Amino acid sequence: MKLYLISIFFAGSLLAADPVALTLKDFTDANGGAPSAGWVVEGDVIHLAGKGAGLLLSKEDYSSFELEWEWKLAEGGNNGIKYWVTKVDGKSWLGIEYQMIDDFKHLDGIKGGSHNTGSIYDLVDSAKDKLLKPIGEWNSSRIVVKNGVIEHYLNGKLVCTADTKGDDWKALLMKSKFKSRKDFAPGHGKIMLTEHGDPAWFRNLRIQKLP
Repeated sequence: MKLYLISIFFAGSLLAADPVALTLKDFTDANGGAPSAGWVVEGDVIHLAGKGAGLLLSKEDYSSFELEWEWKLAEGGNNGIKYWVTKVDGKSWLGIEYQMIDDFKHLDGIKGGSHNTGSIYDLVDSAKDKLLKPIGEWNSSRIVVKNGVIEHYLNGKLVCTADTKGDDWKALLMKSKFKSRKDFAPGHGKIMLTEHGDPAWFRNLRIQKLP
């Protein structure tokens, strides 16, 4: 019986890798080079200093995964984390985005809908009763992607979800700015830390590959 339980334990441990901490060493710029000087390590914090730093792409690709991190923005700021990022049409690095934005001072945040914090950017709105910390304070976010189903969490609460294998997803894409982008979000790709010209801070970035 003991041997049987041990076998189950080791079999289960092979199903999902342990969470891995992500640092700047796990990312490159858009051309595969080292992150620019605009991305600064301050203790346990990755600080995007502002405009011109450029986006960051993970060295690894991911399909099903769980990603968690903490973040904060400057007043009026805009940022986001993208996933399933690939070079679409051979031109632009694009993927699904977890929107991080000042909902009350940035024009896109004020616009609301699928452009506010926690949303699947330009595709699915986040929950109206979400818990969003004031600008300057740390928020905690999590993305869970498994078998094509996406979940966005904000400060411990599920705020947005979508099934990318269903007809509803196809309809959402056709209404979005990605409708003409061939092979957008193919179900795998890189993680992107975006740069929209505004200062942002990240810490405790951890990712776990899921079976």
